[in-house]
Amino acid sequence: MRQVVLDTETTGIDPKQGHRVIEIGCVEMVNRRLTGNHYHTYINPERIVEDEAIAVHGITNQFLTDKPKFLEVAEAFFEFVDGSELVIHNAAFDVGFINHEFSMLRPARPPIERSCGVLDTLAMAREKHPGQKNNLDALCKRYGIDNGHRTLHGALLDAEILADVYLLLSGGQSAFELDSDVNEGGKAGEVRSIKRVEGASSLSVIKASSEELAEHESYMAKLEKASGKTLWR
Repeated sequence: MRQVVLDTETTGIDPKQGHRVIEIGCVEMVNRRLTGNHYHTYINPERIVEDEAIAVHGITNQFLTDKPKFLEVAEAFFEFVDGSELVIHNAAFDVGFINHEFSMLRPARPPIERSCGVLDTLAMAREKHPGQKNNLDALCKRYGIDNGHRTLHGALLDAEILADVYLLLSGGQSAFELDSDVNEGGKAGEVRSIKRVEGASSLSVIKASSEELAEHESYMAKLEKASGKTLWR
């Protein structure tokens, strides 16, 4: 299963008022593992970024003057996300802006939902934690994810953080600690933190020795004698 965790930054809050996308950040996951592949770009919105938006993401009008326009990056962006399930926090916001940008292309592109699935982690969080704050910062605090290096929002950084949040929110992680049935401060089986295994594909396989195999067979024989056929033998 290929998923793309996506976030955008914009000139304001409503594309119907002419606001545009100024940054897109995406990270790829395959079978719930981060692959290291990502897509990131800044975009010249061809309009002024509102001061309120700059206060959130820190991206200034001057910074964007030499960046490509959306029509110049649209094909590369579409190729990266095409056919994936998009994982987005408050999906209606980002999808609304992306579809607005697609509608302004000539020829216009169909809505992104025709090419991708969409999973909204905000809806997931509200269902799992009703009545609580469920913004990205609150979820990081709840799940013990370190986002202390983030002072302003940024699309790629937020996408990377959201990937960790999503894995924990959906009840899984990329590596497990099996030394305890109860994590400190949590319930039995509750995942409280995430640890990635770097270079997992190159881990060596240690095979059992002949002595260990013989001991295993002896133990299986005892089990069969005591309880009948062992299904895993």
